[in-house]
Amino acid sequence: MTFSDQQLLHAYKSLWKERSIPSEQSPAETLSAAVKKELKDELTHPRLRKSPSEKLYLAFDRIVHSSLTEKEKANLLHFYALLYKNINE
Repeated sequence: MTFSDQQLLHAYKSLWKERSIPSEQSPAETLSAAVKKELKDELTHPRLRKSPSEKLYLAFDRIVHSSLTEKEKANLLHFYALLYKNINE
């Protein structure tokens, strides 16, 4: 079963409840922008930022240890991995 962009966005929001995520765009664009911002550590002061690989590890750890279903976890992990690959190319 493939998850819709809306379902992935909902899963993402359930992990990061304290973050405000603007939703003027489509769910796919909103989720993509939020994950890229997360991987680039844009919410942290530039001198304290972690590398995308460190942020990916932390995100994976948070997802794996969350209360999401196994399918939600797998789809969210896959989405993160794809965006990480695009960032590093």
